[in-house]
Amino acid sequence: MAEQKIQFKVLRYKQGQAAPAFQTFDLMVDEDTTVLVALQAIRRDQDPTLVLRHSCHHASCGTCGMKINGQENLSCVVKVLDLDTPTVIVEPLDNLPLISDLVVDMSGFYELYTTPELDYIRQSEFMSETDIPEGIAFWQRYENCLECGCCVSACPVAGSDPAYQGPAALAAAWRVVAEPRNSDPAVVLDWVDNEHGCWRCHVAFECSEVCPSDVDPAGAIMSLRGELTKRKFRRLFGRK
Repeated sequence: MAEQKIQFKVLRYKQGQAAPAFQTFDLMVDEDTTVLVALQAIRRDQDPTLVLRHSCHHASCGTCGMKINGQENLSCVVKVLDLDTPTVIVEPLDNLPLISDLVVDMSGFYELYTTPELDYIRQSEFMSETDIPEGIAFWQRYENCLECGCCVSACPVAGSDPAYQGPAALAAAWRVVAEPRNSDPAVVLDWVDNEHGCWRCHVAFECSEVCPSDVDPAGAIMSLRGELTKRKFRRLFGRK
């Protein structure tokens, strides 16, 4: 496919600026050009002050999460021409403090996300029928969540309740309950059982819709609610 000229409308912001404002750039792209590669080209050839965050370029690190044509996604895997629009609108994630241009402050996100004291490696459920090599007890895998923040950006509650624990942290909490490992599920259930925890969710499922790793945080929140409901009934009837 021949190269095409695409206009990129990028939301820009620098500290001290009254408000963010869009800036447009024209760029020739081909069928393999991703939004991240396009932004890097703009920064290299047109405006070196453009600030963005990236690392792996293959949807493993989660650092390049942003809004592309109004939809949260990882810019490293979205091909520009697949969007099929003459103008591509690029914005930083919502519901997280804006630092500069396309970079948001993730510190609050990480603070909540690590509250349940997760292990990031778990026993794999996908290779149960394979032969286990000598010297290891079972296959291991990393957690699916990339910590990209897309789910928080898409969440309608996160924008209105700064105390809300958020879909990523609640999904992490459910993983502890579902597979405790060295953690205490009761502590985690107590942590999410409040008006800013899993009961604050409006069941919009936007978080699951945008998750690039199919973590399904909304499903996890519903599972937490189910587990808490069962616990309340057990306590009501004097059962463990």
